[in-house]
This record gives sequence, structure tokens and C-alpha cells, in this order.
Amino acid sequence: MNNNYNGGSQTITVTPTGFAITARTGSAPTDGAPLAYPAVYLGCHYGNCSPSSTLPLQIGEIISATSSISYTYPADAGDVYDASYDIWMDPNPKTTGVNQQELMIWFTEQGGVQPISYSYDPQGNAIPIATVTIDGVSWNVYRGNNGANNVVSYVAVDPIATLTDFELLDFIDDVMIRTADFQEPVTDAWYLTSVQAGFEPWNGGVGLTVNSFDATVN
Repeated sequence: MNNNYNGGSQTITVTPTGFAITARTGSAPTDGAPLAYPAVYLGCHYGNCSPSSTLPLQIGEIISATSSISYTYPADAGDVYDASYDIWMDPNPKTTGVNQQELMIWFTEQGGVQPISYSYDPQGNAIPIATVTIDGVSWNVYRGNNGANNVVSYVAVDPIATLTDFELLDFIDDVMIRTADFQEPVTDAWYLTSVQAGFEPWNGGVGLTVNSFDATVN
């Protein structure tokens, strides 16, 4: 999906296993929403469901949910973006509209963009609530709300371009811990509705590429 929603224009080239941003105009301040979220996905996104997907599926019924992702990042120092892998969950088997919980996994970021957080330092940097190791990778964890849904973000301490056969349930289990004090915490009774991999550009981004994406939920 091209998913260009916050100004400027964007062109992507779709491949059998992913996509690349081939043209991009516009810019947005880094303290606000990105220009777009071009992505590939498994599951349902605003009423569009991927072929043969088993999602939505109740989390407690999932035996395994594995994924592999390979990114390419351009070398332009002026680009501002993150490489974001999104997992969406809701108390209901929703196929349209906004889900209540977003789980963001940032494989890298450039240009000083910050994850959504309830707490920021005087310099405007998001303050992590924890650092965890999941699938052998160290992640800083942040909690916040974007005005439409709750967000828990996992930002790689060191940039990652490729991660193979990682278990999504490990992240979901951690989100259950992070949302335990929410009015509606994520539980096994909730539904996994979609898994998405792409980029959030604020400026530039030509050459950002998802080389390959795969997700299997059983």
C-alpha cells in the first residue's frame, strides 16, 4: 500500500516480495505525523484483507507467529524516516477502522525522529520505560498514545537491516506486560488483526526498500 496521507507526493515500485520508494516530495516536522506509511501487510487494513489470511485471529488461539524482514536504507544524510514494523491488535475481530493497540518495532531511524511517548526529556527525546532483549536484539521500549490508539514502541538500540524467523508472540507477550495498567490491557482474548512492514518518511526517503517480507500466523 502506498498510504501517502500527510502531504507531498509519493511513488512506490512494487516487487513480488516487497516494494521501494522511487519518488517522494514534501516534508513534515518531526514532532508531528510522518508524510506516509508505505507498507506491505498480512491481515486486514481498513477493510482491505490480504488473500488467504487467517487474520483477525484471537491471540490466545495463536500457536506461532513468525516473520522475516529485509530492508535497504539509502545513504542520503538528509533523509528523515524510520523503518517501522507494525502489529495491530483489538478487543474485537476488526477488519475496518482503527485498532485500539499498535505495537511498533523500529528497525532503524534517521534524522532524530522520536517514538510516541508519555515522557520526553528537555531536549525532546522520548524517555524509554525499559530496555528488553527479544529475539536476541536489544530494544528500548516506549509507551504513548497518538490520539487515536495506544502505542507501545520497540526501538532497536543498534540499527537492523534484516531479521529472520523472529517470533511476533514474544513482542505481543511483552506488550501485555506494558499495558497491564491500561484501562483496557491487551490480553489473550484480544485479536491480532494485521502485521505490516514499511517506512515512515518525514523528509526524503527515495531508495528505501523492503526487499522481502514474510509472516506466518498459525
